[in-house]
Amino acid sequence: MSRGVVLERPDGLPDWFDPLLTRVAVCRTEDFTTLRAPIGGGGRASAVLVLLGEDTPGEPDLLILQRAATMRNHAGQPAFPGGATDPEDADAPATALREASEEVGLDPSSAEVLALLPDLWIPVSGFVVTPVLAWWRKPHPVYPLQATEVAHVARLPISELADPENRIRVRHPSGWVGPAFQIRGLLVWGFTAGVISTLLDMAGWSRPWEPGRVVELPGAAAPVPAARGGAPDEVLP
Repeated sequence: MSRGVVLERPDGLPDWFDPLLTRVAVCRTEDFTTLRAPIGGGGRASAVLVLLGEDTPGEPDLLILQRAATMRNHAGQPAFPGGATDPEDADAPATALREASEEVGLDPSSAEVLALLPDLWIPVSGFVVTPVLAWWRKPHPVYPLQATEVAHVARLPISELADPENRIRVRHPSGWVGPAFQIRGLLVWGFTAGVISTLLDMAGWSRPWEPGRVVELPGAAAPVPAARGGAPDEVLP
């Protein structure tokens, strides 16, 4: 089991962050997944950037990218920026910020890391993923830098993610059912939707919604999250 780690609170942080940081400080792996990493550790380290900012005071949004339709795995799937740790990366925040810079042109100095969420283990791929929660202090234009990997970049308003009309569940052909969001032409599901759903609850942003709305997920080769609430990009054999 791992726990969330909250770093020093920077000056100027919007007040809407406070409830989330308070809850993240005591969160555990079990808040995100029922999976347990193997005894003794192991797994390839990776990180994703959960970047929250605002253009209008009091109206937070979340940075999301959409994978290119031509990718072998996760084609067209919305996701957080992120990827595997490189040898030169000092830590999980370094990985998450580097990947965001390479994928969407994020200026690492424009974001301040606030907390590390619990590590999430991926049994099929053998990855251990650290979600890195950050504040986009100085938002700037971002766009796909790697056309073969990233098709689209969006800032999704938290108010729209929390809107009951945009919340559904999806059913994979395998039978797996998990939370999802239909928002601005995107179907956000899997690991990304699971983390978003949990963070909406932790921050007190969630609104009552009808979990009985289940949409069949197209594509039998789609990645399968193997955990309650979603786990990072499991791929069917």
